[in-house]
Amino acid sequence: MNRALTPYGLHDLAASVERSELSKRLAKLIKSENHAIGAYESAGRERLSIASQLSDWGESTNDDSISDISDKIGVLMSEIGEQEDLFAQNLEDYRSILKQIRNTEQSVQPSRDNKNKIADEIQKLKYKEPSSPKLVTLEQELVRAEAQNLVAEAQLTNITRQKLKEAYDLNFAATIERAEKQIILAKHGRRLLNLLDDTPVVPGDVRHPFAHGTDARQILADAEHDLQMWQPNLEPVHVNSAGLGSNLMPSEEVATGQSSVADTAEQEVASPSSETTHTKSAAEAQGTHLQQATHA
Repeated sequence: MNRALTPYGLHDLAASVERSELSKRLAKLIKSENHAIGAYESAGRERLSIASQLSDWGESTNDDSISDISDKIGVLMSEIGEQEDLFAQNLEDYRSILKQIRNTEQSVQPSRDNKNKIADEIQKLKYKEPSSPKLVTLEQELVRAEAQNLVAEAQLTNITRQKLKEAYDLNFAATIERAEKQIILAKHGRRLLNLLDDTPVVPGDVRHPFAHGTDARQILADAEHDLQMWQPNLEPVHVNSAGLGSNLMPSEEVATGQSSVADTAEQEVASPSSETTHTKSAAEAQGTHLQQATHA
């Protein structure tokens, strides 16, 4: 028999749907961000391909000036593509932080459901059997459920505020880094363009040989140096959640024996500090195309 068709299976399915109700909007956002990250990764790969095509085309023109300039522009374009890949990796770290909010939302849903379920039972029983002795028991259960939910809601708002700031701090910092580094590369690209003589010629005239090969290589070296020297200069995001305990409550105010919603949250997300590995490896890889071009 198909387990999904049994009463137990249907109950599990319904409970799963109810638990996901609170977190489904954020889950949708996280999924959409995954598509956006894929688009940035694709853009980076396409930029690398276009840079290679530009270099190949320049060589096919049989014009030494165009060949040299297009090749070096291609190097800068490749680095711009690498910045897209680094940006995508930083966005993946930001997305992982949002998952921590989603996981906490999912763990809070049963507490809400339990409180509402008991309240509904009390209302039904008051309507059918107003003098039922079971009312006292249910009302006691409701008091306990409300207390548990009160703790869960406090934990949720604590983690939501902390992780929202943390996630978008990373997002905006990554956006600024990508923009500033691509500006560096684009400015040096414009310097390269000034080395190409576009003075019109008449039929029969012969262009002078390209005499700026050394200058072009120096521009790439300057671009490599500027990337290596880049440092973030960011408006600080102030954080007041340092006193948040592992149970998502202020550490000095946690009552002994209180259970934590965090204990039941999914533990699939690493801490932001451990997620810097991707960023570090990508940052170490930046400038590769410039190094190859300037040290060849």
